[in-house]
Amino acid sequence: MNLGMYVARSARHWPQRPAILFRDRAITYRELEQRASRLAHALRKLGLQRGDRVAVVSPNRPEIVELECALYKAGLVKVALNSRLAPQELADALANAEPAACLAGPGHRAMVDEASAGVPALQHRIAFDPAPGAAEGRWQSYEQLLSAAPDTPFGCEEMRGEELAVLHYTSGSTGKLKAAMQTVGNRFASLRKNVMGRMHAKPGDLLMLSGPITHASGMFIQPILYQGATILLMEGFRPAEYLEAIEKHRVTMAFLVPAMIHALLAEPGIRTRDLSSLRLLSYGAAPMSPARIREAWAAFGPVLAQGYGAGETTGGVVGLGIADHALAIEGGRPELLAACGRPIAESDVQVLDDEGRPVSGDTIGEICVRGPDVFAGYWRAPEQTRQALDANGWLRTGDLARVDEEGYIYIVDRKKEMLVSGGFNIYPTEVETVLAQHPAIYEVCVVGVPDEHWGESVKAVVVLREGAKASDGELMEFCRGRLADFKRPRSVDFVPQLPKNSNGKLSRKDVREHYWRGRERRVN
Repeated sequence: MNLGMYVARSARHWPQRPAILFRDRAITYRELEQRASRLAHALRKLGLQRGDRVAVVSPNRPEIVELECALYKAGLVKVALNSRLAPQELADALANAEPAACLAGPGHRAMVDEASAGVPALQHRIAFDPAPGAAEGRWQSYEQLLSAAPDTPFGCEEMRGEELAVLHYTSGSTGKLKAAMQTVGNRFASLRKNVMGRMHAKPGDLLMLSGPITHASGMFIQPILYQGATILLMEGFRPAEYLEAIEKHRVTMAFLVPAMIHALLAEPGIRTRDLSSLRLLSYGAAPMSPARIREAWAAFGPVLAQGYGAGETTGGVVGLGIADHALAIEGGRPELLAACGRPIAESDVQVLDDEGRPVSGDTIGEICVRGPDVFAGYWRAPEQTRQALDANGWLRTGDLARVDEEGYIYIVDRKKEMLVSGGFNIYPTEVETVLAQHPAIYEVCVVGVPDEHWGESVKAVVVLREGAKASDGELMEFCRGRLADFKRPRSVDFVPQLPKNSNGKLSRKDVREHYWRGRERRVN
């Protein structure tokens, strides 16, 4: 097995079809295959051997797609690093991965040089779009490297399913970056479930990706290339340009995180742009409140589908499809909007208690996953691997949930983010879902803050919609009757914005830290 064979096959089937659109450039399947083969030859010529690690630090650009295809062909391991990492985070990741080569986008070469000072394994530095003189010294030019490589197909080597394919770095909720080891078999499983599920496509379909393809968005690259569709690759996310691109290019499929959808709903162009080409708007990587889902359904039409997964599961393992959304919004089942969905494809997903027994009804357990898409563990972190994977092969996700009689899973919260007030377990997401229904609230984060009497008390940190007004008393009263008394916020702070991590997700850790700073104990 080798995923690199599929881009070669697509190049035979659809040589002149665009595989990637970027800026004003179209890269055909034939061109993508040729450049990926050249790169595979070039990396091997540098002395890299099967299993060696190759890092990439860059904003979205086509070379990242070419690199992924080349690494599969040559049996090399992709170490994809978010271009928005802080210098120390990048240094930690490079020291952990010890790549033999690193490819860097514009503006990141100096950061890589500084971050890799203590990484002697890094012998080859390759620059995208080098400025004059940038190819001198340590850095080689990507284009010169390709032009010097053989212009012949690269013979894909047979790979074993257990061989390492990707080191997927994730910060989780706390601590330093850690790398989920995704195997060749994991990546094949990811391809299968996407083609079978929400990313089922055909030639002529156009998937727009604006999130970093080094992370969640990148999970869709191979499924789209396998099916002969086209990737419209955006350098970043700007709401007005995003809506313009849907209309201009007649985009049929898109993937967004909820924060991006929130921004689109606030953009005036949402009311004037022609978005009728969309047949799928997939969202995930963070929760979205039922109130916002309804807004998005009204704005984009019946095209919403949600996915739940992680780097440890090589993408989505639970899905709430378009039909599920329709049933919730138009079919009298509104409670389904609070669900993340039901298990998809080959993934075995169950909600288990601490003894490994399935729960049901209102009982809360932990979402556990087992199957061919579950990772092999954390790179060079045996203790973290032991904590994540139990003796029966279940990945314990740390997400607390309940499951109904039809198999729909409802996430309650992160196990580590649960707060305890007066002896009661309180799940921040549950409180946030209620507050998000208030018309004045744009975004909200709920955390536990120190309380001498209760140990912790519930605080809501709120961003109001532009021009909207609300008082803390009004918001606390809004929760009366919607939440049990012990779950209601005891205080509200108003802020202009909430902190996000490098992937655009709300950083509850940073919000909470503001209130616990200077305390030796972080729970009371």
